[in-house]
Amino acid sequence: MPWSPLAALSWALVLRLLALLWPPGLGEACSCAPAHPQQHVCHSALVIRAKISSEKVVPASEDPADTQKMIRYEIKQIKMFKGFEKAKDVQYVYTPFDSSLCGVKLETNSQKQYLLTGQILSDGKVFIHLCNYIEPWEDLSLVQRESLNHHYHQNCGCQCPVPSQPPVSVSGQTGCWNGSSMGTRPSTMSA
Repeated sequence: MPWSPLAALSWALVLRLLALLWPPGLGEACSCAPAHPQQHVCHSALVIRAKISSEKVVPASEDPADTQKMIRYEIKQIKMFKGFEKAKDVQYVYTPFDSSLCGVKLETNSQKQYLLTGQILSDGKVFIHLCNYIEPWEDLSLVQRESLNHHYHQNCGCQCPVPSQPPVSVSGQTGCWNGSSMGTRPSTMSA
């Protein structure tokens, strides 16, 4: 049954009204697949422990036509776990300004320390977002802290989809470290 012009116009007005009344940001969201901390460490170019000194909103690029903004966090690097070959002493990390683009909000000028994982962009900037493993240092268990030095980087071929599921080996490799939430020994399961 074809719509009459009046019915089509009425629906168009209702949809337009709904679009105007829709709360800003409600349909814009960042979503990330859950991952085991080892997967985050393995897939990150950089893993550091740091305190956040300050934050500043900066342009995302040198292009004056680009209106996107980034937050530049000035950090005090305490320890580097991964990324030695690409960065020596990280002074700044960058994240999108908008949370809908997975931007991260960190506490500045406090005693809080963070574990930060991220990527190093072609211009040398360290980029972090909500899908990285970013945790207050105090929230990490002793096993997780030790795993950063001794276990997480040893078998990056192992797939640990989420902390609550058993690990799955890839290409016959085993040893996916599962100490973050289930036990304190490396897994020896093979697929």
